[in-house]
Amino acid sequence: MAKLTILEFPDPRLRTRASPVETVDDGLKSLIDDLFETMYEAPGIGLAATQVNVHKRVLVADVSADKSEPYALINPVILEKDGVTTTEEGCLSVPGYYEEVERAEHIRVKFIDRLGDDVEMEAEGLLAVCIQHEMDHLEGKLFVDYLSEAKRSRIRKKLAKEQRYRSADAVAL
Repeated sequence: MAKLTILEFPDPRLRTRASPVETVDDGLKSLIDDLFETMYEAPGIGLAATQVNVHKRVLVADVSADKSEPYALINPVILEKDGVTTTEEGCLSVPGYYEEVERAEHIRVKFIDRLGDDVEMEAEGLLAVCIQHEMDHLEGKLFVDYLSEAKRSRIRKKLAKEQRYRSADAVAL
């Protein structure tokens, strides 16, 4: 397994729409393992392949406190959603920023699991929010897109400035 580099907003590669996975093979299973390792180490509760510059429709999630409920969703599609919840969201691609986002409270999603089997699953609460957040990444959408243009612009400028400082520090070393 390998820890992958997470792209950060406003990197334009985060806006790439992911392609469907054609085959569940050893390479894809290795990617899923790497996504889990990267997510857990970050630390986070979800990660989409797009966030590590792999533009395949794959995401991983684990909202449990003890990392005991990992889900890998390949080619996920939401079949139903209902209810509304507003949750403070953050994102590994938008480090250090948290904002209120409105999403469905309950979803029914179909996907392919890491064994290549078709699965339908109900999710609610934090898991439902996490899956919707990660599925947005597969469409090239970030949680900041739900914010006002003013907030999004402020975050973009702050992160770009932080990235310049990190780059300058790396060169200075």
